Amino acid sequence: MSDWEPPVVRPRRLRQSPAMRRLVRETYLQPSQLLLPMFVAEGLSEPRPIASMPGVVQHTRESAKAVYAEAAELGLGGVMLFGVPEHKDAEGSGALDPQGILNVAIADARAEVGDDLLVMSDLCLDEFTDHGHCGVLDAKGRVDNDATVEIYARMGVAQAEAGAHVVGPSGMMDGQVGAIRAALDEAGHDETVIMAYAAKYASAFYGPFREAVDSSLTGDRKTYQQDPANAREALRETLLDVAEGADIVMVKPALSYLDLIADVRAAVDLPVAAYNVSGEMAMVEAAAQNGWIDRERTIDEVLLSMRRAGSDIILTYWATEVARRLR
Repeated sequence: MSDWEPPVVRPRRLRQSPAMRRLVRETYLQPSQLLLPMFVAEGLSEPRPIASMPGVVQHTRESAKAVYAEAAELGLGGVMLFGVPEHKDAEGSGALDPQGILNVAIADARAEVGDDLLVMSDLCLDEFTDHGHCGVLDAKGRVDNDATVEIYARMGVAQAEAGAHVVGPSGMMDGQVGAIRAALDEAGHDETVIMAYAAKYASAFYGPFREAVDSSLTGDRKTYQQDPANAREALRETLLDVAEGADIVMVKPALSYLDLIADVRAAVDLPVAAYNVSGEMAMVEAAAQNGWIDRERTIDEVLLSMRRAGSDIILTYWATEVARRLR
């Protein structure tokens, strides 16, 4: 005869029905937590599909307007705009031009949604430089940190004047947040929010994004983006950005860096964002197209993992789709 006795504690009681599972659910997704990254390209007559990111396109200025309106109607947290110019140069001068594609896209978005949706802008030079790096190069071909930061400061002001509620410095230059904050305040844009890409890694998961922005990168970005092997360094970078005046801090990528999201969440009392990047999306889409996984369940599980790890905000190319389902 067995000595086994039925358990007194039965966790399965709280999983027995959909209603019970809803009652005790710990982590939720809401449209207001989601930001939609968008690519607005110069010189297009119609949206151009991005092959490695199914369902994502380079928008024209006109086609983007409908997306801004829908994002506001769905209650998304915001849109993060990336500009794709027709012409590039070594200095990334299109980033400062008031008529450059990113700045006019910001203005278009604000004209369409006003303050009903947060208009956010990527603050980096990589889309605008002919060498594809996130900054200007010195005589030896290295990214010049301080010269780049000076341009970032001017870029932040240009984006704020175009109408950005939030600027997102993503270049991982030392001192970038402090310089941008000082320039914004001096120009009278003290209410413009800085969402700092505080821990951004030199990741293989950015591959499809390079197609999305028509990247002309030569070499790699390992001298300024973080080594994927390092965790303590991410906290150091994050705390520096907080000290320089960041309002929100971000970990990028998200799915392979959930431990870093949790560490950053424990270390700071600011909102924490996570970027569900292009390669993370592409893997799910490719597996789903092959019938290997349930696409919608996998998307929800991926995003919930980022929320569960501690992110308050998620940038994801699935934002609109998920928001529709949540409604």
